[in-house]
Amino acid sequence: QLQLVESGGRLVQPGGSLRLSCATSGGTLDYHAIGWFRQAPGKGREGVSCISSDGSSTIYADSVKGRFTISRDHAKNTVYLQMNSLKPEDTAVYYCARASIRRSTGTCNGLDAWGQGTTVTVSS
Repeated sequence: QLQLVESGGRLVQPGGSLRLSCATSGGTLDYHAIGWFRQAPGKGREGVSCISSDGSSTIYADSVKGRFTISRDHAKNTVYLQMNSLKPEDTAVYYCARASIRRSTGTCNGLDAWGQGTTVTVSS
């Protein structure tokens, strides 16, 4: 059974960078699209970025396009989210999950195997 674990969140200053990792404590990521989602204090969960199982397709929320990059390393069984030019509004708990990608609409949804989340705080 696929179980995901996020790491890499911490306090960072505006304009700074972080790389989040999504690994598995059970199962392999190889055959699954994986997505990053976030939930800011007092707000609902929103999709940030998703990547297809073979890495050929990626989707980004408009709010992070040009700043965040999703990638995956099959050898390390890990999906990454490189976050650059961070803004205070990026402050949230970030989760990874098994995802479904709808290429026709350029959207993705979280399905299951949600991790426990990692906290990113962008503040001076």
